[in-house]
Amino acid sequence: MRVLFVDAGNYCRSPAAEAVARKLGAQLAPGAVFGSAGLKDKHVGDAADPRTVAACAARGYDLGAFRCREIAADDFFHCDAIFAMDAENLAALQARRPPASTVLIELLLGDSEVPDPYFGGEDGFATMMDLIEAGVRTRCRELGALGSPAD
Repeated sequence: MRVLFVDAGNYCRSPAAEAVARKLGAQLAPGAVFGSAGLKDKHVGDAADPRTVAACAARGYDLGAFRCREIAADDFFHCDAIFAMDAENLAALQARRPPASTVLIELLLGDSEVPDPYFGGEDGFATMMDLIEAGVRTRCRELGALGSPAD
């Protein structure tokens, strides 16, 4: 099972979701492989936003080796699920999906969004982490119940 988390730039929310999933997924969805990507190429090759790195580190998640990347057409074929952080990201992913792709594309939180904390204060990053941890736990339990090994 391959899972990708996506936001606009792969700079704040999706790297945090990847870090959380890598740690929690080992217990809740053994064998799943997690990654993240952005819809834009603005931050390709950069580390995650320093505030995201700090918010993750405060909760025991490591983004030290992380580097931003843009989603690729192959992701729509090599992933089993792609989780968007907000409705705008979801719509962009659905518009970019190649016609032959059958990948599941949904919001991480089902019918709710993870707000972009980029222009907010530090409280926005704490809220982001709360929502991402809850969403990743739920999604990893769902994936674990499927029992699908990584490709």
